[in-house]
Amino acid sequence: MSRTAKIERKTGETQVSVELSLEGGDVRPATGLGFFDHMLELLGRHGRLGLIVEASGDLETGGHHTVEDVGIAIGQALDEALGDRAGIRRYGNTAVPMDEALALCAIDISGRPLCLFGADLPPVSIAGFEAELTEEFFRAVASNAKLTLHLGIRHGSNTHHMIEACFKAFARALREAVAIDPDEEGVPSTKGTLE
Repeated sequence: MSRTAKIERKTGETQVSVELSLEGGDVRPATGLGFFDHMLELLGRHGRLGLIVEASGDLETGGHHTVEDVGIAIGQALDEALGDRAGIRRYGNTAVPMDEALALCAIDISGRPLCLFGADLPPVSIAGFEAELTEEFFRAVASNAKLTLHLGIRHGSNTHHMIEACFKAFARALREAVAIDPDEEGVPSTKGTLE
């Protein structure tokens, strides 16, 4: 079973290409937003994903469209790569510290999109990446991958550390949730489907 996907998304604002493998591989993000690329590198590395992202768009108006559209495409790629969800663990959760920041993440690959993001991020910009885009990215991923996602910061004062902890926590919880469970013979749901 190939757990890979390739998504092309083109709008009047952006062009996004995502290649994703749940079995690992190269991690090469190129979005034009250096800090966002760093966060996507963390997502690929700590999630043990193959993740190649190429995005171009209207960065002169800010990073919002690029970040959201990349999130949509990654979510669609996750949805496609997971297929019918047979044999996966389904749930993942973790706590990840990044110096003074502590992020908590719980994921259910439920088929029911929901993102509860609880992080009081200061309204700052890091190399063109506005802190508020963190929530926009995760909301787009959760909606399009059909995840129930609870993600937040328990402690933190440095915005860079807080955002980085969020991406690492999401990556680790996702890695656990998409993993193949050797004891699960079918779709991990009493309904028989995760749609």
